[in-house]
Order: sequence, then C-alpha cells, then structure tokens
Amino acid sequence: MSKWVLVETVSMFRMRYMVEAPDDHPEYALDTVTMQEAKEFSQHHMDEIIVSHRVVTEDEAIKICDEDNDYLKLWSKEQKIDSLFTSMKEQGYDDYEHTPEYYDTDRNR
Repeated sequence: MSKWVLVETVSMFRMRYMVEAPDDHPEYALDTVTMQEAKEFSQHHMDEIIVSHRVVTEDEAIKICDEDNDYLKLWSKEQKIDSLFTSMKEQGYDDYEHTPEYYDTDRNR
C-alpha cells in the first residue's frame, strides 16, 4: 500500500542584477531592482526548505493539480500522474511487499 503526500517547499535563490546608476546616487539601483525593472544578471539556487506536508487522496491530488496547473486541465488523470507525480518506483522502491519488521523503523514507515 502507498499514499500520496503533498510536500510544500520554499526555494531560495541568490539573484544578481547589474544596474547602471548616477555617480552621486548608486542607491538608485536598488529602486530599479525593487520595482522589478532590472534585467536578471545571474541566479544561484541556494536551498529548498520544506514548510509543510500532508497525506491527500488521489482525487484531492488531481484537484490540487488542476488548481495549480490550470493549463493542463484537459490532460487525463493518467497523464497528470505520469508527468507530475513522483511514484515509489521512480524513487527506487522495489516492487514487492515488505514484512512488518521492515516498517519497524521511522524511515521505512
């Protein structure tokens, strides 16, 4: 048996912008970035932090999928699961049922 678990995260990036500013007011560059008028110079992914998780039914998962990805509403349930859900098989879990002793540790529950 398995369950679908919705894991919500926040990703953190270090962004860089190269902004030309007057000699006497370099702080104007900060306004340009704040107003989202600067071109992206580079980015570096720093971390991803898990903020919540909860078990959901497959129907709930499909509903959330449709809300978050409304451009894919016409896809079949199978297409959504195959493309957007991470299965146990993709994570390297084997295909056989484990004994109750296997589930005796927190990691394997």
